[in-house]
Amino acid sequence: MTYCLGILNQAGIVMAADSRTNAGVDYISVYRKLFDFSIPHERILMLCTSGNLAVTQSVITCLQREIENQEPQSLHTAPTMYDVARYVGQTIRNIQDSDRQWLERDQIDFQCSLLVGGQLPGEVPKLFLVYSQGNCIEATPETPFLQIGETKYGKPILDRTLSFDTPLEAAAKCALLSIDSTMKSNLSVGPPINLMMYKKDSLLLRHRLQIRLGSPYLAKMRKLWEEHLRNAFDAMPNLEWELPEEAGDILMD
Repeated sequence: MTYCLGILNQAGIVMAADSRTNAGVDYISVYRKLFDFSIPHERILMLCTSGNLAVTQSVITCLQREIENQEPQSLHTAPTMYDVARYVGQTIRNIQDSDRQWLERDQIDFQCSLLVGGQLPGEVPKLFLVYSQGNCIEATPETPFLQIGETKYGKPILDRTLSFDTPLEAAAKCALLSIDSTMKSNLSVGPPINLMMYKKDSLLLRHRLQIRLGSPYLAKMRKLWEEHLRNAFDAMPNLEWELPEEAGDILMD
């Protein structure tokens, strides 16, 4: 399992992913899930992957090869971000159709999903979730974040703290807290954490970060967050129990 998220913001995009992959409790490894396909000053393209590792690695490899071979159709020739997302979806379908017979024969789950975010000239930044079936949905100002993988543990902090107008740096911190909360509750999600932050209309991906296990910043952030959560909990008013006003109100057999 893994956890990836993308945040669409009035000032840009934040994308983040953990790096843990497991096949049972005794086989845990590390694979990168966040990829940069950008052309500086021309187009910004970031992809996160979740699901069957063999399928997602094949998808990323195909996308890379088409760029390297200067194919007529690739991530670098798609005219809009929607076309980029649809092209990624078609690549997923192609890989799955190629391997479907053998995967289904051995009852192997080959589902996957990808987040695709970035900006092309003439467009505003956009963020898509591409499903295993190849179709996609787009983030909006009303729904400014998308998640894939082990989503439930990191969603509450996004729901409570994030909006389309949140400052971009704060959105990046929110993404990191969301992943850290997931790591706290689910051992199948773990570091290194990869984080990218893109500022709208710059067409340059200047901000990227990899946070490893034992990172002083991660330890400090986790400590402060837990302390503030405890303080907020302690400040909650006590429950006002509804008690019978008189002993006679209690029914006796």
